[in-house]
Amino acid sequence: MSKPITSRMKRHVKHVLKDENPTIWVGKEGLTLQLAAEVEKQLQKNKMVKIRILPAALVGDNTAQLIATQVAQQTCSSLVEVRGHVFILFRKRRQTTSTIS
Repeated sequence: MSKPITSRMKRHVKHVLKDENPTIWVGKEGLTLQLAAEVEKQLQKNKMVKIRILPAALVGDNTAQLIATQVAQQTCSSLVEVRGHVFILFRKRRQTTSTIS
């Protein structure tokens, strides 16, 4: 995971996303490569993303906290909050290194 974020930054991210709807849904297949790629794309663009876990994904020993932690680890992002079936991820934008000749 990336560096832990400060509580002040967590408050800021929660405030920004409080009225937003989730932009990604975790379905019955759980964490797939396509889902991880979409989370990565949105984190690169917006630095933060709100994700909803559908009840079909919570089978067996899967919990919302476990799924959120797995997504955060796979995308190298910080888990801001898990509330019910919704969680928020944050990651500072990665600097793309380009060499100019």
